[in-house]
Amino acid sequence: MNATTLSHRELANAIRALSMDGVQKAKSGHPGAPMGMADMAEVLWRGFLKHNPTNPNWADRDRFVLSNGHASMLIYSLLHLTGYNVTLDDIKNFRQLNAKTAGHPEYGHLPGIETTTGPLGQGIANAVGMAIAERTLAAQFNKSGHTIVDHNTYVFMGDGCMMEGISHEVCSLAGTLKLGKLIAFYDDNGISIDGEVEGWFTDDTAKRFEAYGWHVIRGIDGHDAKALAQAVEQAQAVTDKPSLLMCKTVIGFGSPNKAGSHDCHGAPLGDAEIEATRKALGWSYPAFDIPKEYYDAWDAKAKGKQREDEWNARFDAYAKAYPDLAKEFKRRMNGDLPSNWQQTARDFVNKLQANPATIATRKASQNAIEAFAPVLTEFLGGSADLAPSNLTMWSGSKEILANPAGNYIHYGVREFGMSAIMNGISLHGGFIPYGATFLMFMEYARNAVRMAALMKIRSLFVYTHDSIGLGEDGPTHQPVEQMASLRVTPNVSTWRPCDQVESAIAWQYAVERKDGPTALIFSRQNLKQQERTEEQLANVYRGGYILNDCSGTPELILIATGSEVELAVAAYHELTAAGRKVRVVSMPSTDAFDKQDQAYKESVLPSSVTARLAIEAGISDFWYKYVGLNGKIIGMTSFGESGPADQLFAKFGFTVENVVEQAKSLLK
Repeated sequence: MNATTLSHRELANAIRALSMDGVQKAKSGHPGAPMGMADMAEVLWRGFLKHNPTNPNWADRDRFVLSNGHASMLIYSLLHLTGYNVTLDDIKNFRQLNAKTAGHPEYGHLPGIETTTGPLGQGIANAVGMAIAERTLAAQFNKSGHTIVDHNTYVFMGDGCMMEGISHEVCSLAGTLKLGKLIAFYDDNGISIDGEVEGWFTDDTAKRFEAYGWHVIRGIDGHDAKALAQAVEQAQAVTDKPSLLMCKTVIGFGSPNKAGSHDCHGAPLGDAEIEATRKALGWSYPAFDIPKEYYDAWDAKAKGKQREDEWNARFDAYAKAYPDLAKEFKRRMNGDLPSNWQQTARDFVNKLQANPATIATRKASQNAIEAFAPVLTEFLGGSADLAPSNLTMWSGSKEILANPAGNYIHYGVREFGMSAIMNGISLHGGFIPYGATFLMFMEYARNAVRMAALMKIRSLFVYTHDSIGLGEDGPTHQPVEQMASLRVTPNVSTWRPCDQVESAIAWQYAVERKDGPTALIFSRQNLKQQERTEEQLANVYRGGYILNDCSGTPELILIATGSEVELAVAAYHELTAAGRKVRVVSMPSTDAFDKQDQAYKESVLPSSVTARLAIEAGISDFWYKYVGLNGKIIGMTSFGESGPADQLFAKFGFTVENVVEQAKSLLK
């Protein structure tokens, strides 16, 4: 037997063997799905997927997303067999501490993993984002006779992805946007952890996706290589619709006693069943033993290098014809900022400080976008149906459906879908995505924000209408605990600026940050601009700084963010007039402040000053970190109420009079 005589089924069995052996050695995992999807994977990866194992970051590679991430041994086996730097020891260490082969695929742990999947439905959402990025990038850079962006996004997804609500959001939008290079394989095995899904999942999935505007191919035998290949070719030929390939499969294919049952979904097969499966599949090799002829047949390095070499030749010709565009393409795909970015940001911030304005920080945010977007051609903005309120559009905004080379997405009322799509756009490369909703509705998108943080990717989440100041909309729309939730999430940088200057600097910080997402939180109501020296202006970027101060060591420190900074400053003047030594610290970003060196933090919040009062129209408990047991907090301990904003602020203690009263009680 040699590599050229191995059948599709035999090659797929290499995946089945590695998957069941890896799960068995780990004593935990999901062998059924990778065994059931092995034939689909073999046809796609050996026959169609454009990739180069020796350069996993090649810009024009196809993207592959395993949305049903519990089937992680599938992608680990594929990466190992095709020649990525994924060793047999990595396979053997599946699910072990410090192993690269984690329980679910994690972005950055292994080459070839395009996104972290696990929370079902988010993988397909990320894939929609990748397909959007591919199409938009192609429209912006491809020229007649010079095509440098031309790749597909492939997704494997299961019943769990289909049932999760996010799949409805993103697949609906994908159909509307006519993403013809998005091809999803539905692993229709009819099984989830609880058993046969027909007891709780009876949707007509084909009709559902046809209603979205997808090209649907029904009745594919997921274990028939010829039928699978024909379906992929048919999907590739349809360029104006995303495609859903409905593949009927048997979970745990090859297992004589557990195939087709939930018994093989989330538990090892067991030694006896693995031996029986080996016999049933005709796989006579010991655990983790893959013969050389199998590796030879699977190896994609030579083919991948050839394809990338061909692309490099096309790119060289493109660079000669369009040198500036080629340079811009490389810069954006590398994630680098324009050479004039720093000067642009600095000039804009200085201009704002020199020209005070009392405006809502949501408007200040829009002004920042207006100033920065002409320089940042990689900006790809959007809003979950609230652009007139969030003010995320600028004079150069062009919606991508009507303008394929545009820079703005109308996401519709899809906060969760928007956020996960943004993550896919960021992961694809070439763009800095930002998307907006009201802060309250961050709750709908919470898990996608967490995934951006987990992957440490540059997604910019814009949240407006930041407090009980929404007034008459009532407590359903008034955020209380959301800022604290964002602040305690690892790797999320959260900014709540107090005026147009801090707003611009918050945007600058978010754009320049490459190691995680940023939440930018803006007010509905107008906020007065604060006076600052040059040094104070520079210190805004540090996340917390002295805004108003006394001579010498203060008796009391007032700490505030956003709209409450005005209260702190007014109270400062009243207390100072009464002879008290008071300092005001504006802290737009607690996490940025926490990253400063100890000397700076001590200079702003001296440990000797224990009389501290924090003021923020959000949940109180978060601020004990900064005021200590001897300090006080004017914040929220309940949900808001419906009523005019000024009456609500007074009811909950956000008045100068209450700040002064609480300050005096501390000074006693």
